[in-house]
Amino acid sequence: MDNITVGFAVCGSFCTHAKAMTALEQVRARWQNVIPIVSECTAETDTRFGKAHDLMREMERICDHRVIASVKAAEPIGPQHLLDLLIICPCTGNTLGKLASGVTDSSVTMAAKAHLRNGRPLLIAPSTNDGLSGSAASIGALLNRKYIYFVPFGQDDPAKKPTSLVADFSQVADAAQAALEGQQLQPLLLRT
Repeated sequence: MDNITVGFAVCGSFCTHAKAMTALEQVRARWQNVIPIVSECTAETDTRFGKAHDLMREMERICDHRVIASVKAAEPIGPQHLLDLLIICPCTGNTLGKLASGVTDSSVTMAAKAHLRNGRPLLIAPSTNDGLSGSAASIGALLNRKYIYFVPFGQDDPAKKPTSLVADFSQVADAAQAALEGQQLQPLLLRT
């Protein structure tokens, strides 16, 4: 599996970035070639969870590769067949909606569009407060698409956030392996 190249894209679910970095380390331990990608929002936004610059430097340290952070830099992923697998971890409701609707206006959505044109797997780790409301239709649409797989997910706090869904980030590497084999890691829906 040394010849596998994985793209690891991070969107703006800032509260899950620490878990996403742990998942990135697990992915990097399994596959030598990992290319980091961030949405423009992630590249530009400092939050109480950390500074954007620090997150990107950490991704570059883990991957030993420069971060892709623009539509222009992400576009060659398709024509150059750069990736065998693309992981979006975390994938926000905003990005889920764009993917479901075919909107390509960010580095992450461009990476996904460019990658999918090659008939290669896309793995999504959702993290959205409206997964069982506004983003439910997008998740449903994407579950029905060829080459798209999900990291198993469930409600993260049913009492306080009854519509919120989040992936089990500890399963990203295993879900990635399954996606490379054309399989959805099961069970998809986790009990809380």
